Amino acid sequence: MTTGTLTTETKAKNTPSLLVVIVNYRTPDLSIACLRSLAQEVTTLPKLRVALVDNASGDGSVEKIGEAIAQEGWSDWAALLPSPHNGGYSYGNNYAIRPALQQHNPPDYVLLLNSDAQVLPGALQALIDFLDTHPQVGIAGSAMINPDGSEWSTAFRFPSILGEIEQGFRLGPVSKLLAKWSVAQPMGQHPQAIDWLPGASMMVRRQVFESIGLMDEGYFLYYEETDFCLQAKRAGWPCWYVPDSKVMHIAGQSTGVTDRTHVPKRLPQYVFDSRRRYFLKNHGFFYLLATDVVWTLAFSTWRLRRILQRKPDTDPPHLLWDRIRNSALFKLGTGLPNSNTPQATDAIAMEG
Repeated sequence: MTTGTLTTETKAKNTPSLLVVIVNYRTPDLSIACLRSLAQEVTTLPKLRVALVDNASGDGSVEKIGEAIAQEGWSDWAALLPSPHNGGYSYGNNYAIRPALQQHNPPDYVLLLNSDAQVLPGALQALIDFLDTHPQVGIAGSAMINPDGSEWSTAFRFPSILGEIEQGFRLGPVSKLLAKWSVAQPMGQHPQAIDWLPGASMMVRRQVFESIGLMDEGYFLYYEETDFCLQAKRAGWPCWYVPDSKVMHIAGQSTGVTDRTHVPKRLPQYVFDSRRRYFLKNHGFFYLLATDVVWTLAFSTWRLRRILQRKPDTDPPHLLWDRIRNSALFKLGTGLPNSNTPQATDAIAMEG
């Protein structure tokens, strides 16, 4: 065995293992493009494995993606996991993460990656390098760019009552006064600590799952990564934004909710259910009630000012009424929806 071969094998042995989890729902072409972008990373990350979960699409996604994996020769590092039903984003990710963490040699890191995202060269290595050199950090996320090269916000603060006021009023002096509580957080050109980031490209240290369990499946879609980052921070695992890791992301392809290229659609019910669950779970009923009241008053003021000033209406249809009918007053008896996978149970199972 030559010295060069020995060095290569030693380096590969010491390389952290990474599981990339992609959840597909009726976006087979985008999922295949996502896999294709990962294929170029396999040569530099020999311990990279991909689990693509199809969340019961029922549109031929399983057959189409499976055929692509076979024809492209990706089966050595990519596996297709058809889910028996569509339990939501957390459910889909947990469907792949749970068995991986129960293996004899679980992955060092898990990357949540959207099916409508494509990693740019070196994006995964940048996240791994950052987490390797910052052992106190639990979660690291990428910079998101549009197909035209422009960036969109991926650094956020946790939702709060003051943030709800700022979001509702949309008035310069109010936004300036409450800038420290605005959900969207300014992004710099260097790594920075943030509260949470989207699950479109979010790398999680294995020990975070061991500390707090898997993602809360009581969320169908939206707020699940916000909640997960909050639980991680409370357990001593902060979240950081790493701009050297760049991922192209075409937002909203599965749901249309965050699609920036079309007129806003009416928000689906699960968005309001997830918001209510987040505040109720993490802050209690009276805090939820207060956020509902102040947002309604602030947003009503904005709607009146928009009409008087003849500003364009860029909000989803029926947003005010939908927020009111989903407020704590009207949903008083609903409580927290049951979670299919309680976090405490998962944490205990993995520690055992």
